[in-house]
Amino acid sequence: MLSGSKFLARRGRRGISLPASLLILPLVVSLSGLMTPRASGQVNGTSGYEVKTAFLFNFAKFIDWPASGFATPQSPFTICILGQDPFGNMLDDTLNGKIIGDRPLAVRRLKDKAEAQHCQIVFISSSESVHIAEIFVSLHKSNVLLVGETNGFAVSGGTIEFTIEENHVRFTINIDAADRSGLKFSSKLLAVAKIVHDEGHSKGG
Repeated sequence: MLSGSKFLARRGRRGISLPASLLILPLVVSLSGLMTPRASGQVNGTSGYEVKTAFLFNFAKFIDWPASGFATPQSPFTICILGQDPFGNMLDDTLNGKIIGDRPLAVRRLKDKAEAQHCQIVFISSSESVHIAEIFVSLHKSNVLLVGETNGFAVSGGTIEFTIEENHVRFTINIDAADRSGLKFSSKLLAVAKIVHDEGHSKGG
């Protein structure tokens, strides 16, 4: 895991946005394709959920989960939605048959935050905004990547927050939350994200 200072040294200010057709490729997504900050990924009537689907897949590819983050060596890599699902069938249709490492990728919808312990990525819907704090507490130091799109999600303790800037989907990474999760982020992923700390974090430590 990179230290906070190394995170900041490698950070990018603008975030990234790409068309899902470039990001979602059979079996492999090239780093050069992922890391093109000016590529088009404009928001459409679905609020960019096609692009967000592509990002979720790439987060899975450019972040390493420890073996302890899976129930068994045969467990699938699971992307979960907690709360109202804004993706519809898009996640299932796009990610069906994809592989992360040697694990098949699965998509689940959760009714209870306790189930999130069994996921690798949890997208926390804006419908759960009033429960954000208790969700963060329940998953504190779990090997779970918490992703959301509500304003202030990252500085409040979430790991990755989707934002819309200049009609493009971008993302912010909270490196304090990343450290707590025990996940190893690719430096190339960090370099194209906006970097933040927990709200109230002191630069002096």
